[in-house]
Amino acid sequence: MNPPDTSSYFSFFGLPVSLSVDQQILRKAFLENSRRFHPDFHTLSAADEQDRALELSSLNNEAFKVLSDTDSRIRYVLELKGLLGSDSKEEKLPQAFLMEMMDLNEQIMDMQMEPSAEALEKAQNAAEALEKEIESGVAGLLQQWNDATGTIDDLNAVRDYFHKKRYLLRVKENLTTFASDF
Repeated sequence: MNPPDTSSYFSFFGLPVSLSVDQQILRKAFLENSRRFHPDFHTLSAADEQDRALELSSLNNEAFKVLSDTDSRIRYVLELKGLLGSDSKEEKLPQAFLMEMMDLNEQIMDMQMEPSAEALEKAQNAAEALEKEIESGVAGLLQQWNDATGTIDDLNAVRDYFHKKRYLLRVKENLTTFASDF
């Protein structure tokens, strides 16, 4: 068994490091690796080769899972480039964004005091509008950034987007709990 390049999930699939991946190409590489490394195809191999096949099969599954999902892929690229630690809460969010979040959180607290479908809808609309706003700022980067042509400044903008989106996701999850009451 020729050893694959396991230095990154991208190299494992023979893909360039990028924030956007052609899903058909990724799936094709995944299926080829599945056939190549699946433990069932190595039952007659030596024990160390069987162990290596199992390891590579697991890597194939994990890499595919991460690179198939946009948010997971963004996180992975940021970690790969050293722009995101294992604890991404360490990043400071811009003050203007935090002020918008404070307004949204106040709307949620008001709903706790006086639940209403109108207030819920208003808060959900505000969260959706904010999400679209932060996505519009990096939409081009998310589609076009790759290791060959992208810059560290571009990735820093994506990192800021990633943190904002995660914060906003927590707020939206909180809103979802209120929606179940109506």
